[in-house]
Amino acid sequence: MGEMKRPGGELASRPLHFFWIVDCSGSMYGEKIGTVNHAIQSTIPEMVSAAENNPNAQLMIRTLKFATGASWVTSNPVNVEDFAWDDLEAGGVTDLGKAFELLAAQITIPPMSDRALPPVLVLLSDGQPTDDYKKALAELKKLPWGKKAVKIAISIGQDADDDVLEEFTGNKELVLQANNAAALTKMIKWASTAASLVSAPASIAADAVREDGESPVIVDMGGRIPDLDDIEEGDVW
Repeated sequence: MGEMKRPGGELASRPLHFFWIVDCSGSMYGEKIGTVNHAIQSTIPEMVSAAENNPNAQLMIRTLKFATGASWVTSNPVNVEDFAWDDLEAGGVTDLGKAFELLAAQITIPPMSDRALPPVLVLLSDGQPTDDYKKALAELKKLPWGKKAVKIAISIGQDADDDVLEEFTGNKELVLQANNAAALTKMIKWASTAASLVSAPASIAADAVREDGESPVIVDMGGRIPDLDDIEEGDVW
């Protein structure tokens, strides 16, 4: 009887929620936020193509920004085919805790389905939180989908607090370093391939989740973390 509750049974695609979580504080003003806008915009066709090759998943995209407070740029999940990037502007402080609170409210069950694939959370930040983020992060990680989510952080510039970003990912290797525009662009494009793991057939995605329910082991993210040695030198942030 359980299978009859699912339209299409086992062949039905499962929702995969992908979240861009973007620091829009004043320190991101100028080249940093401009690079984020351009790079994410350029990844959309690649994400659409990847989604078309994975009929097991229905890829849904959302954007959350934080500065002085936090807010959803896309108020509801959008199919990747219909997703359009709205350029972000920078200004204010770094209320990361507020972002975690909003995120936690959206990855509970409901509104998320219990038959969804593990969500992908990509956090980009260049500074240090200005609010008390620890409580909100702890609450986020207690949630079933908070535990199982693929969590990636992109550390932008030398002033970013990598310890905070590692608290978020739970894995130092998933805190990606970007100290100039070329590196940031490459890291954003690499992070966008995270959906390729969890949008694989359900059996593969399930195997990727550790028995303790914590973050999935990244078994295939389009290759290893990109080598930055071949990136052209530029202004170092």
